[in-house]
Amino acid sequence: MPNPYFKFKRFTVYHDLCAMKVGTDGVLLGAWINVTEAEKALDIGTGTGLITLMLAQRKDKLHIDAIDIDHNAMEQAKENIKHSPFSDQIQAFESSLQHFRESRQQYDLIVSNPPFFIQSLKSPHKERTLARHTDSLSLEELLEISAVLLTSKGKLSIIYPSEHKETLFSLSKKLELYPSRITNVYPTPVSLPKRILIEFSKTELPLIENNLIIEKERHVYSDEFTELVQDFYLKM
Repeated sequence: MPNPYFKFKRFTVYHDLCAMKVGTDGVLLGAWINVTEAEKALDIGTGTGLITLMLAQRKDKLHIDAIDIDHNAMEQAKENIKHSPFSDQIQAFESSLQHFRESRQQYDLIVSNPPFFIQSLKSPHKERTLARHTDSLSLEELLEISAVLLTSKGKLSIIYPSEHKETLFSLSKKLELYPSRITNVYPTPVSLPKRILIEFSKTELPLIENNLIIEKERHVYSDEFTELVQDFYLKM
């Protein structure tokens, strides 16, 4: 039977009620995001609350709102947040992004590990389909609403499949969101990039781009990946 939780160095994430379990994508994004100048953040589609908790660990005065449309995920996220050392920094809301935009709150940091399965076979489980597919939140809606909720100097950070990079850039350009930082994620030194970590700004800034290899060989993490996530994973 799969373990119902994933234990990190400073918090534990239960994920047995969530469609999407703790995975490398979320950990990568949570560790990669630049939180230096952020004071108020929004985590869109928080799921288990993983990225929210990682951000709270990284900056003790950062206030974070976390939203998710799935009831079970939100209930589990609230429990994970409640039992963490960071509960006073976080508020969690069961809400779609489309509804949440009506609050017109402003954030200097917005983050999301968004749904990106567009035409793939859907799961028979409604919650997993909701979490994995763009039916409930398209990429264009994510970018457009984020642009509305960001402050003038705010940043949007997401992780997305590398194969859809051009679509992502095309949409963001129309919405006047400009890439300011990019990391291309390679599973191994000989593989093609699988994910792109990208930070958008509302003003054009000099682009910083680099690459990240996860494993230099089977079950042996690269030095750069280890450095990125070592504050979180127990055995690093």
